[in-house]
Amino acid sequence: MAIKVIMPRLGESVEEGTLTKWLKSVGDEVQEYEPLLEVNTDKVDTEIPSPASGILMEILVPKGTVVKAGQLLAWIGEAKETLPGEAAEPIALQPEEAQATELPAPPLVGRAEAREGAAGFISPVVARMAREHQVDLRQVTGSGRGGRITKKDLLNYIESIQKAPEAPPPVPATPPQPRILPMPGRLLPHTPVRRAIAEHMVRSKHTSPHVSTIMEADMSTVIAHREENKERFARDGANLTFTAYFIAASVSALRKFPIVNSSWDEEGIRLHEQINIGVAVSLGDEGLIVPVVKNADSLSLLGLARAINDLASRARAKQLKPDEVQGGTFTITNHGVSGSLFAMPIINQPQCAILGVGAIQKRVVVLQDPHGGDLIAIRPMVYLSLTFDHRILDGAIADNFLAALVDHLEKGDYSG
Repeated sequence: MAIKVIMPRLGESVEEGTLTKWLKSVGDEVQEYEPLLEVNTDKVDTEIPSPASGILMEILVPKGTVVKAGQLLAWIGEAKETLPGEAAEPIALQPEEAQATELPAPPLVGRAEAREGAAGFISPVVARMAREHQVDLRQVTGSGRGGRITKKDLLNYIESIQKAPEAPPPVPATPPQPRILPMPGRLLPHTPVRRAIAEHMVRSKHTSPHVSTIMEADMSTVIAHREENKERFARDGANLTFTAYFIAASVSALRKFPIVNSSWDEEGIRLHEQINIGVAVSLGDEGLIVPVVKNADSLSLLGLARAINDLASRARAKQLKPDEVQGGTFTITNHGVSGSLFAMPIINQPQCAILGVGAIQKRVVVLQDPHGGDLIAIRPMVYLSLTFDHRILDGAIADNFLAALVDHLEKGDYSG
């Protein structure tokens, strides 16, 4: 008995995906649970296993197609097995149905010897008048016996045509535009990841009024703590990166300003109970992906470091699950890893804001002398940009949030 291959639901909020690759061809033998195809959902590639052992009898959906959960993708069966529906007899058209499939252009009735037809018997006078006025008698309603068209019927029809409003003058044809030939070069086909990034970014710009505010933070405290503890963290199996500190500072600020941990809803602003921090991870030429640290407010600095290490490594190895890139409430993108000082990133919908982290650089700054006056010093500084949805946040709240985040970086307690 043939077995259906059905598109599974790959997460609570994952309703569809793009079928990117068939790992088997029609006629190939497959084993139960053997990878059969790949589906991309929100930049995550997932292998779909075969539901049974047998022969891949038929593929119903080609690669590149967007498929929904529950959709039939293929059939698996035994050799020489007939698939459901293949043995059904074709339905023959009845003669009148066959004739109705192609209608010839209607001729003008204009001969005296016109015989009875759809318009009834046509008299020689009516036939002559129809020929003179170029009238298709099948457009005329007959009032005579059996629907016969009389001379009066034809005159009324001709008069109605003459009284009809004149058609508006034709619009001048638009002159043909010169064809723009593409510049010489090589075309790189869009990957599912690149298409997903493009769709998300354009939708976000069309959805949220973006506004950015920028501050800088002195990273001396963070750098000192990291130098003192990175070996201890390594013994516990975690690489202590700066990202863990930025997440901890974001969590602290989100607790003080929960309005930033929200989404726009037509009925109101939806405040999220969980603090789920998305962290952008570069995939090189393939773009980037944003795995989510769930319940980040419940994790210590060591827990955050472990979560980041795990998600980032599996993201680069393309081993993330669809649910692991869903459900974020706030996003951090560290564009400084490539030397960028500051940027204005695009909001990850449907979130309220995104934090951009620039490169940490030693700069000359003016500090306040505890004994009075000013001091000139060299400090490791970083620019932080907060891009926010102006429907939800006003400038003052956004600035207060970012100031709280900066304050935690400069004075935070990371012992927990």
